[in-house]
Amino acid sequence: MSTALFDEPGPRARRRIRIATVVGTLAALALLALAVRQFAANGQLDAARWQPYATWPMWRYLLTGLRSTALAAVVSAALAMALGLVLALGRLSRHRFLRVPAAVYVEVVRTIPALLLVYVVLFALPKYGLDLPLFWKLVVPLSVSNAAAFAEIFRAGIRSIERGQGEAGLAIGLTHGQAMRLIVLPQAARRVLPSIVSQSVGLLKDTALGYVVSYAELLYSGKVLAAYNGYLIQTYLVVALVYLVVNASLSKLARTLEARRRAAPGIPRRSFTRA
Repeated sequence: MSTALFDEPGPRARRRIRIATVVGTLAALALLALAVRQFAANGQLDAARWQPYATWPMWRYLLTGLRSTALAAVVSAALAMALGLVLALGRLSRHRFLRVPAAVYVEVVRTIPALLLVYVVLFALPKYGLDLPLFWKLVVPLSVSNAAAFAEIFRAGIRSIERGQGEAGLAIGLTHGQAMRLIVLPQAARRVLPSIVSQSVGLLKDTALGYVVSYAELLYSGKVLAAYNGYLIQTYLVVALVYLVVNASLSKLARTLEARRRAAPGIPRRSFTRA
């Protein structure tokens, strides 16, 4: 079984990808031009409607929402990665009683929308006496959902390490657990770091589900602001711009890490992607 989740595209595949990218970009630009034209025709581009977003109090309010978004994303990512690593090790275990439950968890949770898990935490658990604080009503379902994706990333990274690495550790007297912890896992972590960052981008976008539980993240803050000033389109465009800048920065970081990983000597050119 291949240890990579997908192979490098060949020349023809790269050419098709470039063509599809150009076509998609032109279509997106056409839609953007049409949207701008419609906004202008309906007075949505008037300077008076955008002037409030040039003031510090407005941005301070939105940045407070962004801080709440970042906090929820960081905590969710930390918990999801920890659980994902445990699940990955479980799936690679030689013991069936560990391997089967881990595999079932990953395969089942990957098919469940994160929104459904939010509804479970929000409506179902309180009926059984478990009413979590507002922050954890968002963090818990995001952690549970993304743990499955992180598990597959870690598992692919571990399986990409040559078997001789672990066998060398056993040869010098290390136990299987010590060889995994001291030799295999550090190398696997370096290889999957770009994919971890990419998965974290998706997790950051998922924090917008805080809108459902009334957690004051960026999107919910935008909703409150739009209800207050009446500038619905302008507010959500500004919020979308903030998301775009943050996610584009993280995506750029992931590409940079991937380029450095590929350029590092002795590291096979394998690609990992979000599960």
